[in-house]
Amino acid sequence: MTTTPLEPTFQQAMEITAQWLALWENGELSDEVLADRLGELVASRDGARGFFVVSLVGDCPLMDRLPEPLVLQLRAAGAGVVDLTARNLAMSTAMALHHGRADDAEQQQASLRVASRCTELLRLLEPLGVKERLETLLAAAAAAEGEDVAFLDRWGYDAEQRQAIAAVVEAVAEG
Repeated sequence: MTTTPLEPTFQQAMEITAQWLALWENGELSDEVLADRLGELVASRDGARGFFVVSLVGDCPLMDRLPEPLVLQLRAAGAGVVDLTARNLAMSTAMALHHGRADDAEQQQASLRVASRCTELLRLLEPLGVKERLETLLAAAAAAEGEDVAFLDRWGYDAEQRQAIAAVVEAVAEG
C-alpha cells in the first residue's frame, strides 16, 4: 500500500491517485478511506493538481458520482481545490472548442466530460468561495479584467474561447 508523502510531487500525486482510484474501483478501498487519503493528498498544491489530472480526465467513475465523504474532504481543502477546479473548467471548455474546430470529436467529448465534472464539483464545494473564484474568472473571460487575465493570456485563448468560458461560468451559477 502506498503512503502519501507529506508534499508529493505532481508526478507522485498522479501515481498515487491512479493507484488509489484503481483500488476504490475494485472495491478494495471504501469511500471513507479513499476520502481520507485524498484529503491528505489535496492539502498540497501539487497533490491536488495530480489528483485532478487523473480523476477528471480518467475513466474512473469517481468524479461522476462523488461519494459524500470525498465531497466533504474537497470542501475542507478550501480555496486551492476551488481554484484548481475553476481553472480546469476554463481549460477544458476552451479545449473542447479547440478540438471541435479541429474536427476531433473524441478529444472534444473528453474535454466536455472534464468540464461537466468540474461544473458538478463546483456546485458541491463551499458556495461563497466558488462564487468569488468564478466572479474573478468571469471578469477575465468576459471583460478582460482582473487576476485571471494573465492565466487566459498564458494559454492563448481567443475571443470565442473566452466567451465559451464566460458562458460555462455563468451556467455553473445558474445550476
